[in-house]
Order: sequence, then C-alpha cells, then structure tokens
Amino acid sequence: MSFLEQSFSVKFEYKIHFTKSLFHTDNPTFTDFFKSNPTDVLRKIFFVLDQGVADAHPDLVSAIRTYFDHQQEVQLISEILIIQGGEASKNNTGLFDRLVEAVDQYGIDRHSYIAAIGGGAVLDLVGYAAAVSHRGIKHIRIPTTVLSQNDSGIGVKNGINYKGKKNFLGTFAPPAAVFNDDQFLLTLTDRDWRSGISEAVKVALIKDPTFFYWIEDNAAKLVSRDLETMDYLIVRCAELHLNHIASADPFEMGSARPLDFGHWSAHKLEQLSNFSVLHGEAVAMGIALDSTYSFLSGLLTEDKLLRILNVLLHLSFDISNPFIQINDEESPILRGLTEFQEHLGGKLTITLLTDLGTGKEVHHMDHQLLIAASNYVLNFTSTTVGLDH
Repeated sequence: MSFLEQSFSVKFEYKIHFTKSLFHTDNPTFTDFFKSNPTDVLRKIFFVLDQGVADAHPDLVSAIRTYFDHQQEVQLISEILIIQGGEASKNNTGLFDRLVEAVDQYGIDRHSYIAAIGGGAVLDLVGYAAAVSHRGIKHIRIPTTVLSQNDSGIGVKNGINYKGKKNFLGTFAPPAAVFNDDQFLLTLTDRDWRSGISEAVKVALIKDPTFFYWIEDNAAKLVSRDLETMDYLIVRCAELHLNHIASADPFEMGSARPLDFGHWSAHKLEQLSNFSVLHGEAVAMGIALDSTYSFLSGLLTEDKLLRILNVLLHLSFDISNPFIQINDEESPILRGLTEFQEHLGGKLTITLLTDLGTGKEVHHMDHQLLIAASNYVLNFTSTTVGLDH
C-alpha cells in the first residue's frame, strides 16, 4: 500500500480602514486601496446596499456613482442593487439567487469585487454569494452598524440561515478589505446603536479586563451616543476580534469558540422571537445567563457577576426577556445547547468566566443550574432600582 501526501498553507491578509465620509470625492481611502492592489486586467465592482441604509442616506447611490466617475482603477457596474436588510435577508434564499444571477449577468469574475454596504446580515448574505460564485469573488465589506463594525463585518465568516437554523449554510472567506465609516452610525436608531455594544462587552469579558473597566466607566457616554467614545469602542473591539482570528482557529476546525461566549442561547433566542430580538440584544441576554451560571457553578465571584449585570443594565439592555427564561427542562431555549453543539461539531464546548477578562471552556451545562441562573437574572432585574436604563 502506498499514498501521496501534500501540505500547503495559504496566507490571508486584509485591512480594516477607519474613515469618515468614505464616498466623498476628497476621501482617497477607496482609491488608495485599489492602487495598492494593481492589476493589468479589467476589474469591476458591483455594489449591494441594505434597504435601510439606502433609506437613511438618500444621496448614497448618487455619491457612489460620482465617486467612481473619477475612479480609473475599477469599473462600476451600472446597477446598484438595493435589497432587504436585517435578519430576514439571511432567511430569504431568493435574495441569494438574485445575487448569483447578477454575477452572471454582469460578468463579475474572480478579479472583480462585490461590495456590500449594510448591517451584518446583509454582509453575511453578500459575502456568502461572493464566496461561492466562481469559487470566490473578492468581497468588500462596508458595515454600517455598531455590531457589524466591531464584530461580524470584520471577521472571516459569512452565511445564510437555512431550515430554520442560523448560519446553516456558509463559508469561511476573508474579505478583500473592510471600510468602517462612522458617519453611517449617526442615522442608526437608539436600539441599533446600543445593540452592537454587547459584542464589545463579550470580547472584553473573555479577553481584556481593562477594556471592560473602560466600558463600565463610559457606559453613559455610549448610551448618549457620543461618537468619539463609540469610535474608540469599535476600534478596540475590532482589534481584539482580529487578534483572536490571527492567533487561534480562524476557520473553526476545532470545537472551541471563545468568541461565541453568550451565543448558544442568543442564537436560539433570535429564532424563538422570530428575529424580533436583535442579535446584539440576544447576546446581552446570553452574557447575563452564562455569567450567572459561571457564578453559580463556582467559577466566578458574585461581586464580579454583579458588575457584569449592572453594566448591561446601564447600557439599557433587557436581560430578562421571556424568550430566554428557563423554567423547567422543557423550556425551548435549552434546545439551543443541542443546536450549538451540532453547529460547532464535536463535543459541546461552552465558554464560561473565571474572572473579568478570563474565559474557561466547559463541556457540560447542568439544566437545573441553568434554571437557577435564569431565575437569578430575573430576580436581579426585578429588584434592582435606581439604575439609569
């Protein structure tokens, strides 16, 4: 018996650009990106816009056209496609089909780009279509929400929901580049502005206690929409996420997902609420539940748990929503554990906390202790008074 064996590695590299007014003709950020990646073949760029972003920025389409009128490095596809935003876009396989049809219609090849402007759901959908068309078209992400600028929009994952399961179809495909323009944040609703902060709390709790203390100290500024404070949060959160991607398991070959702290229940909660609960809101609830479980299982001190719960309340999160309440063994949210394990593959791996900034992997979650944790959070929110949330 004999065999052949081959081993190779592929280097991925992309930059996260932080800017203001990306499509202003005086802003060279986009032009510099194309000039730094020269080629002797014709490159095209096809833009896909989140409907909510297009509505909030009625001059955006014309600004894109004007910007690329002066662009010699790449050819703008005449159609700028506007699609439904939010989680519903990931549930609609017809939108995926429409994107693939556009790739075919406009002759978008592997040297060309598909640029998505929108929240994380639209970036996920467009990124998936780009990744599977021609086995990979270059994808540019322009995230427009706090959540997508500090987390989902800067990573290497994309996908769509299928058979009622979140991200059932997807790929790992790093973007060609990410452009974070803080001017898009100005038109967010208060709810969308706050929602994305939960991912910063999450990464701080498992990676950087100093960042968590900073969030504690600046919660009031964040809630009151101080842009300079939010800019810092987004850059630091993005930096921590990128450092993790580079140093750990970027394509998730193993079962560990520390960046999914608080997410096993969050993903199920979104589905149970028919996605009326935003992802960031669900993550805040998941953080509260798993932090409390960490305390009740003897891993985390109660004073540190209370700091976590209090900062979530100060950030105006509802952490005791009925969808996440665990009353007994039949509570629907518990099915999230099985689905989380199925999605990860291998054995169940959940990240809990041993300290602010330190995570610990466990492979079992006791249902009775989860019921107690859920009741603790409910009791905490019902008895806590005097908080400005």
